[in-house]
Amino acid sequence: MENIVNFVLGNKLAVWLLTIIITLSGIYSGTKMKTETIPNISVPYLSVMVVYSGATPEKVMEDVSIPLEQVAEGLDHVKTVNSSSNSNMASIQIEYEYGVDMDEAKRELESAIGSVKLPEKAQEPTVSAISMNMMPVVALSVTSFKENIADLTSTVEESLLPKLKKIDGVATATTSGQHTDEVDVVYNKEKMSELDLTEDKVKQVIQASNQSVSLGLYEFEKDEQAVSIDGKFMNVDELKNMLIPVTPSTKNPSPLVKLSEIADVKVIGKVQSVSRTNGKEAIAIQIVKDPQANTVDVVKKVKEVVKDEKTKVDGLVVDVTLDQGKSIEESVNTMIEKALFGGLVAVLIILLFLRDLKSTIISIISIPASIFMALLLLHWLDITLNIMTLGAITVAIGRVIDDSIVVVENIYRRLHLKEEKLTGRALIREATIEMFKPILSSTLVTVAVFTPLIFVGGMVGELFMPFALTMTFALGASLLVAITIVPALSHFLFKKKLYSEKTKARHKETGALSNWYKKVLNGALNHKVITSILAIVLLVGSLALTPLIGFSFMGSEEEKTMNLTYTPKNGELREDTLKNIKVVEEKMLERKDIDVVQLSVTEKGDTSAAMMGGSGGALMYLIFDPETENFTEVREEIEKYLKNIGQSGEWKSQDMSSISGSTNKVSYTFHSADLEKLNQAVKEAEKALSKNKNLKDVTSSTKDPYVKYTFKVAQDELINYGLTVGQLAMMLSTQQTQDVLTTVEKDGKELNVIVQQDEVVQPKSIDDILVKDIQTATGKTMPLSDLVKVEKGSTLSALSRNKGEYYATVSGTVKTENISKVTSEVTKEMDKLELSKGVTLDVAGVAADYDSHCYGWCFNPISSRFRW
Repeated sequence: MENIVNFVLGNKLAVWLLTIIITLSGIYSGTKMKTETIPNISVPYLSVMVVYSGATPEKVMEDVSIPLEQVAEGLDHVKTVNSSSNSNMASIQIEYEYGVDMDEAKRELESAIGSVKLPEKAQEPTVSAISMNMMPVVALSVTSFKENIADLTSTVEESLLPKLKKIDGVATATTSGQHTDEVDVVYNKEKMSELDLTEDKVKQVIQASNQSVSLGLYEFEKDEQAVSIDGKFMNVDELKNMLIPVTPSTKNPSPLVKLSEIADVKVIGKVQSVSRTNGKEAIAIQIVKDPQANTVDVVKKVKEVVKDEKTKVDGLVVDVTLDQGKSIEESVNTMIEKALFGGLVAVLIILLFLRDLKSTIISIISIPASIFMALLLLHWLDITLNIMTLGAITVAIGRVIDDSIVVVENIYRRLHLKEEKLTGRALIREATIEMFKPILSSTLVTVAVFTPLIFVGGMVGELFMPFALTMTFALGASLLVAITIVPALSHFLFKKKLYSEKTKARHKETGALSNWYKKVLNGALNHKVITSILAIVLLVGSLALTPLIGFSFMGSEEEKTMNLTYTPKNGELREDTLKNIKVVEEKMLERKDIDVVQLSVTEKGDTSAAMMGGSGGALMYLIFDPETENFTEVREEIEKYLKNIGQSGEWKSQDMSSISGSTNKVSYTFHSADLEKLNQAVKEAEKALSKNKNLKDVTSSTKDPYVKYTFKVAQDELINYGLTVGQLAMMLSTQQTQDVLTTVEKDGKELNVIVQQDEVVQPKSIDDILVKDIQTATGKTMPLSDLVKVEKGSTLSALSRNKGEYYATVSGTVKTENISKVTSEVTKEMDKLELSKGVTLDVAGVAADYDSHCYGWCFNPISSRFRW
């Protein structure tokens, strides 16, 4: 230690240069660090989605979910497998152990499910990683005053979208609501019958002709050259004029016929999905960033591209409906302001107590030097600037200055002691060495408090590791500053006093404050028992007051936006869904305090439906006027309107803060192999939660069942008519598949050629199906009602499974800030439930976070979010 101080005092220029280098490097690192709301968290989850059109939840579970569950459970390092079987779709969530290579896990999962034989109508499974980066960082809504939806689609796809995809850091940019063209082919069946043509024969001729085939290399006289045959259709007219071979007859002597003579071929424009902004047709664009990209930078670049495009395209209107960069900037700026304010207060307090400008300057040097050194190390480790690292910096500001104050105060004190014999560098060296052990032990103890967080496993460790590292780096830097920069500065600023002769004027007696504290200290030492009792009383009293303070997870600043989702009632027709959505949309458009109403409606079987109220549901995003007052009351007013609207489907106000890690939901999960017992337990839990006045939006994952009719068939009677169950099912099926015949080009784009099938008349009731005539093998027709017996029942719209059992969740949103108190109340009510045999209860959501992570020190947002 003595050698270090001697080196510092003998090489002050080197210390100044090193300090300047560290400061500049720290400033540079701070400006280059990526800014995020929370630290980067790698989530060990994979999701498998399978679309199974026309299948009931039971059919999806039996044919898709259970086989995929069994395969996934057999893989290495898999902790849990959850499945959700909905109408038309299966969703499997696989949780792995932390530390697993997720890229390798994804490859193994894809290979495993590739061996599973799924039904023919089921689409290929899609495997995706569940992560924080899968959420869009910015969403846009594009409309126009001058262009219709077709022209607007061309503008977006040819001009705006390519520029957005080229932005550094953008992973994907997807659109919805755009206008698309396709070529529809409607056969003239009467004409085809005259020519003895079938649809299959025409299809084979078209597909065999519309090809581009390489014939390989030919050895010509001079050299080898490649030869190919290109018969691809370049446009719709070529397709119309294509000649189809037919068998000549007296009525039709020609051996060829044009496709346009036997079919109506035309280009049809369609809108892929419903998307509207402020009542006008719009195109929605969602942008997802690369995992390593800076959210704020990506959002800024997107806005710059949008601004530039709006100046180039007349009438173009682009509204930003989602902006994660803005909330991150506000959070970071707020933390920086608090850190600067804390530093200023610390400086003023030091100046007040030391009452010496030079001592204050020496002390406060440790704040920026320690912080910049910590930022340098954080940037080197590729840790982002987020609320955890900034929070640690704010906390550290009050601590990093302590070491320097202790050293400089000891130097200053010994300078003014009349009995002090040392002078100059010797005095600085001894005063610094004298304080080294106390400040070292103090720093090590403080670091020891935070260091264990670095070694905590799982998501909690990933969340709090940046906080612990920032504190450790800052405190380590403060110790280094105290034994290097502080002695060097002291020797420079106190040089005259260090080498001048000592006089009585230089000696400073203790002040009034010191004398007062001396009396208090003597009193405490002379009355140890009373002092100890008072300390114990204060400790117990503080603990007793803790419940009154309340606990909550990461608070979030209120943004004046709302996310409304609409979930159709089971069996609700598409036109009824659109009517219900239109009513609420028009109501929101009437409000003067709402600037933007963005609506997106999903199609059935859409894999993104989970974010939009479920399959065939809708998401309505409301952006309010920034000047809106009493926004909480406004939100409650809209929620009350939606609750009492009386529509067949269900409207909900979604709290999107859980995406960024904060949550205020209490949730409980029930498991049982008996579906009826499970549903009964869920109903009882819903009643219990609804009684709590501090909860709102009490819901369960179970939905109202579909009405289910089962046709019971007597096999022996059916055989007598030459029919099988499979044949009967084909005759009654209303499911149609889109037949893509081939592709053609139009304006540089590839269009699908679709063979339009005869439209199937949808029955209005079960009676319409029962009167349907069935053709038997004997040629006789008879109504379906003579072949089957009808049993009426019900089937659930979704079936969730975990470890071979069904499960369902009951949740509610906490209305107050004191989440822990409400959680405790609700947990007591849950404990009172008399559950049927075979039904088990697990705590989920924020309640589980408190139970497992010591009342809010740590939390696990992803596990609660993806525990379906």
